[in-house]
Amino acid sequence: KKALPRLLNAAQIPLREVESLLHYKELIPRLEEALGKFSSRDSVEVIQPVRSTVPLQKHNGFLGLMPTYMENDGVLSTKLVCFYNRGAGSTLPSVSATVLLLDPESGHMKAVMDGEAITSMRTAGASEISAKLLMRPGAEVLAILGTGQQALSHYNAFTEMLSFKEVRVWNHRREGAEKFCRSVSGPVTVCGSVEEAVRGADVIVTVTRSTEPVLCGRWVKPGAHVAAVGACRPDWRELDDSLMKEAVVYADSREGAMAESGDVILSGVEVFAELGDVINGIKPAYREKTTVFKSLGMGVEDAVAANLVYEQWKAKAYKL
Repeated sequence: KKALPRLLNAAQIPLREVESLLHYKELIPRLEEALGKFSSRDSVEVIQPVRSTVPLQKHNGFLGLMPTYMENDGVLSTKLVCFYNRGAGSTLPSVSATVLLLDPESGHMKAVMDGEAITSMRTAGASEISAKLLMRPGAEVLAILGTGQQALSHYNAFTEMLSFKEVRVWNHRREGAEKFCRSVSGPVTVCGSVEEAVRGADVIVTVTRSTEPVLCGRWVKPGAHVAAVGACRPDWRELDDSLMKEAVVYADSREGAMAESGDVILSGVEVFAELGDVINGIKPAYREKTTVFKSLGMGVEDAVAANLVYEQWKAKAYKL
């Protein structure tokens, strides 16, 4: 009887409001700081277990639970996320998420918010950080493989925070790529094949639904940086063995990559460093070499993004 009012009193922040409150210029510095804290392995900075999953076999998907506690920052959250391997032409989302923000002292719910924008923007933000740290100076050509929500968020993050002279896009359905071009604010070149899109590209973002490799190492120029975002299961892949074995591989979480990334597990490569290790100055950023950042997504990224949304929501509410 006492729990119900506490839940009803929690802020309920829908998708449109989350989108209006979350911006890359404020989000990305917080993500960079959080990645460094995670890799420090200090329990008063971040406690975050590897994501636990429940298979949804009938629907070809999984439910993931992503709790995080940041004691020094006073942030306690968890994300419930369903992700699916959708067939071509499906109109259903490949990811659906809800983020819960709690008071760590009382355990009471502070906010319930739609997790779609948080998931897409914190993922793109982490990829942007990887590019900033690992791509060669003077990078000019960005290639994006895939045209879903993550492709759009990555386009926005990379073009807002970095500078490219050319952006290329590929999708297995050309109409999807053409629709993507109409939805973004800047010029984009639609490519007819993956090879055409990535030949000579300085930075490559893979955000596909593929469960088999779509990006071959022989097409990637030496010194390019790849942000690999799709293929978030141990038997799913986007990158072939040639690319994985030639590249220096970084990850958001080493444990996460070894448990969930088919690109890492099936190729047999080792994760050289976490992105937070580079941020903390523990491991070098090999800009002159071909690099892969394998992104699985982490609860700490959701936590800092949700906390930023909540802070902005409170500030806005107090002004009214």
